[in-house]
Amino acid sequence: MPKTTKYVAKVPDADGVIHYTAQENAVWRDLVAQQQPNVERLAAAPFLTGQRCLNLPVDRVPQCVEVSEVLEDLTGWRVAPVPALIGFGRFFKMLSEKTFPAASFIRDRESFDYIEEPDIFHEIYGHTPLLTDPRFAKFSQRIGETGLASDPADYSWLIRLYWFTVEFGLIREGEQIKALGSGLASSPGELSHSIFGPSVIRKPFDVIDILRTPYRIDINQPIYFVLDDVEQLLEASERDLLVDIKKAQALGLHKPVFPPKPEAA
Repeated sequence: MPKTTKYVAKVPDADGVIHYTAQENAVWRDLVAQQQPNVERLAAAPFLTGQRCLNLPVDRVPQCVEVSEVLEDLTGWRVAPVPALIGFGRFFKMLSEKTFPAASFIRDRESFDYIEEPDIFHEIYGHTPLLTDPRFAKFSQRIGETGLASDPADYSWLIRLYWFTVEFGLIREGEQIKALGSGLASSPGELSHSIFGPSVIRKPFDVIDILRTPYRIDINQPIYFVLDDVEQLLEASERDLLVDIKKAQALGLHKPVFPPKPEAA
């Protein structure tokens, strides 16, 4: 996550409602219209099932309170608006409490196709469909619980397991590879890149390998990990991830397959 952002958090009223402008609602509408055909073609079945369960509005930004009503009935989760940037400690705590933190602003037209930090489109359109599924909800809560039990020095190691699954994971469905992660579902360019990109490295799902794999947030990923089935994710949630982190640290990070991020001028 970037350390700074040009966006300002939207504050809900006493009823938990955020009053988005007509222009902001139009950005949501146009993002959904652009992305939904690609999602229906390339996204994994659990994501599409979650979308149907939520039945999100297509012509306006959904409210966290209305999404929470559906999630609480299905998995006991809810969505809470937060500022654009929160630390790992708060992020893990919220996940452990079955609360998904949603950045409350929506991108502007200049960042329509790509935004480095998460916005409400990424959070609601990208993340909440999987939280309707008890298996993915359990995995996310487990990440949060492990984060609370971790030292801050271990946060960057643990978050890689979340990054390469919930955010940018792939999964096999029959003879096809489909997109599972929220970062893919909400990204017009990276969704297709992850599945068809000729230079992309697609590796089998392996917890230790994932923990050792560095990533950059500001580029299309050069490496993705592919689940054979959702059960692999459930098995990962039952592991002693703190032990896994120590093992990965002892082995060290893999050499990045991408160039270092340019320093800001």
